[in-house]
Amino acid sequence: MNLRKPVEVNRVRRPVRVGALASLPLFFPLEGRRVLLAGGTDAAAWKAELLAAAGAEVHVYAERLDAAFNDLFAEGSVKGQFVYHARPWGSDSFQEACLAIADAGSEGEAMAFACEANAAGVPVNVIDKPDYCEFQFGSIVNRSPVVIGISTGGVAPILGQTIRRKIETLLPESLKSWAELAGKLRGKVLELLKPGLERRRFWERFSDAAFSGEMAPVGEGESDDYTLAANDGETGQGQVTLVGAGPGDAEYLTLKAIRALQTADVILFDDLVDDAVLELARREAKRLLVGKRGGRESCRQDDINQMMICLAHQGKHVVRLKSGDPMIFGRGGEELARLAEEGISATVVPGITAASAMAARLGVSLTHRDHAQSVRFVTGHSRHGDLPETVDWTGLADPATTTVFYMGARMAGRISARLINEGMPWNTPAVAVAGVATTEEARWSGALSDLGAGVAGLGLERPIVIAIGKVYGNLEDVRSAGQVTCRMVKAG
Repeated sequence: MNLRKPVEVNRVRRPVRVGALASLPLFFPLEGRRVLLAGGTDAAAWKAELLAAAGAEVHVYAERLDAAFNDLFAEGSVKGQFVYHARPWGSDSFQEACLAIADAGSEGEAMAFACEANAAGVPVNVIDKPDYCEFQFGSIVNRSPVVIGISTGGVAPILGQTIRRKIETLLPESLKSWAELAGKLRGKVLELLKPGLERRRFWERFSDAAFSGEMAPVGEGESDDYTLAANDGETGQGQVTLVGAGPGDAEYLTLKAIRALQTADVILFDDLVDDAVLELARREAKRLLVGKRGGRESCRQDDINQMMICLAHQGKHVVRLKSGDPMIFGRGGEELARLAEEGISATVVPGITAASAMAARLGVSLTHRDHAQSVRFVTGHSRHGDLPETVDWTGLADPATTTVFYMGARMAGRISARLINEGMPWNTPAVAVAGVATTEEARWSGALSDLGAGVAGLGLERPIVIAIGKVYGNLEDVRSAGQVTCRMVKAG
């Protein structure tokens, strides 16, 4: 078989000017600085906690305080401090303040507070009254010293909170420890490493480690050792990450998979990986198509292995992106063994396998306790293109077992005949799903005896997962023994 050369799918991005901004994002240090906060409400308490977390000396002016303030004052602040003035704010309250915030009870109070702040030259914010605000509080992702602010210009705060939650999922909690370590190492890096490529390469490796999910080394000796070890790493040895891309829909990706894609130098991906998954990868990463499909010109596994080895020896972070889960009929074990022979560091990020996605989309539990006490994932053909004879076919015919066949489309008729011959009832419910969780997903359901014809109706253009067992007996499409249905279903 001729080797199909990998196809590079890099995009060239043209530089563009900065688009219009609703406001300029700035980061304002408050360590030890005085901030005026007028109001004793819950909303004001939230602002007080936020300001103190940034190290401010928060002067609260209010005749009475809601319970939230009592709790806040009792707990104190790990960084800033609170000073309570049991009276309304006045002109003197603005002296030496660097910011002024109020939760005004009326339009008149809001206007008066803003005018007084302007006269004193203090930036002002009146909570929930944008007409009197010179700055806004955005949503915050806190991995301090890494802090991300999100603003919608005050027009859609709930949207800002939703964006914050999305970003939160992409940033590991351990990022905080790595950012703190970066501050400690900065001087050591300037001392030990040469300007230019050597320092840049160190910080690239450091940034990759920061997104590994592991905590940073914290002790003085450990951090010094890390600097030296990372510097020694310039010998060129890279790493490989086997990543499960899931069955199709990019939203099935795990957080670890997304982080791996966003730190990759090179991505070797299969035919079945959806373009939407690749869109989540780091823009600078090279994308090489190394698909293997039955009956088509493909890259050989040995060539893919050698490609990973060569790229890793060049110091690259290689992501081997596989449809589904790399450790379920994905030859992940073979690739790990070959990389280990070369002494190349390799890790695995599991993915959602097609059987699990199919069960979720059909709304059928693979191990419903009334129908099945075990589930088996079985390859539908041997390496010689026939039914696998090493499979326990008698065990697969067990009525209390749900069996899912991968790569069995061409063998569907023979699978049906073999199971019936082993004693499985001919009217056992069966389903087949082509292109699970893609925009072209199609489903068939019916009796085991009709499996061959049902799968043939789906065609062989897309990968097909076959599932057999009593758990499928309550599917809406299966009305009676022998009924055959086939329909297209949109993913989502």
